[in-house]
Amino acid sequence: MTGETKPVKSTETKLLRISNLSREDHKLEFNWLMPHFNKESLMCCFNELSGKKAVEIDKKTKEEYGAKVEENIEDLISRMKAMAYRPAPVREVLIPKDGQKGKYRPLGISNFEDKNGSDDGGQSTGSHI
Repeated sequence: MTGETKPVKSTETKLLRISNLSREDHKLEFNWLMPHFNKESLMCCFNELSGKKAVEIDKKTKEEYGAKVEENIEDLISRMKAMAYRPAPVREVLIPKDGQKGKYRPLGISNFEDKNGSDDGGQSTGSHI
């Protein structure tokens, strides 16, 4: 047998390492996380997202996004890596505060693709965005 055996690191292992580094040093800055946005990690996030949340102005549900999930995720990744991805505006909805009659708090409703990307970003940095 010839050649060199190279260690294999899964996306989950890389994200766990970033998460641990972030926890150990809160002043640590990550300047380029794009390599960690890949099909594997975004598919994982897609599968974890609830399909029962409110839909955004674009009216795209998890079911509709999932009909072409691989194509949609590959397109999202290519836009992210080309720095051409721009999150859509967030729709603000005021919801009643528990136990405070007449008081409301804002809730931001993102479109489905942005939820998927931000969930992966949260996993990359050790928090959910």
